[in-house]
Amino acid sequence: MEPSHWSSEHSDALRDYFFKGMSYAEIGRVINARFGKAYTRGAVVGRAQRLGLVAPARMTSPSIVPSLPGYDSTLSPRQSALPHLNSPPKSAMKPAAPVKLRCVGVQARLIPLVELAPGDCRYPYGGDKDGEEIAFCGHPRQPGSSYCTPHFGLTRKSGSVDSRATGPAILRLVSAG
Repeated sequence: MEPSHWSSEHSDALRDYFFKGMSYAEIGRVINARFGKAYTRGAVVGRAQRLGLVAPARMTSPSIVPSLPGYDSTLSPRQSALPHLNSPPKSAMKPAAPVKLRCVGVQARLIPLVELAPGDCRYPYGGDKDGEEIAFCGHPRQPGSSYCTPHFGLTRKSGSVDSRATGPAILRLVSAG
């Protein structure tokens, strides 16, 4: 592909046509016909972006939805078909509810990963800030778990029953009829 060099005259024409509301493809066709060039739509888009011209999102294809009687469904060339897509959802504008953190009364040993023994608790501490080291609890693990007893309780929802703690589940067959 041969690099194209936009002269200032071509860039000025692009600006004029852009502000008249023409699409990039239309601008390319008009500039090519006017100046005898062969700019592609992609070249026009790239040059427009380098000039700081940014087109708002808009619907370029005709609507496939039939129009209802008494309802004008035509959009102006610069009117967005879906204006709500450019704004954040209302739920994002509300402050988040504070999270209640659960704690246990364990003084963690804060062991680095490379020093953890097979029987040590793997409950992580740290890593919340950029560059902060992550260390692990390091107390003896509960049988069948990666965590010590207090941290095992933190990993389960309040009031839930863990199948490993209570033994195997007993299933009962019932008739469907």
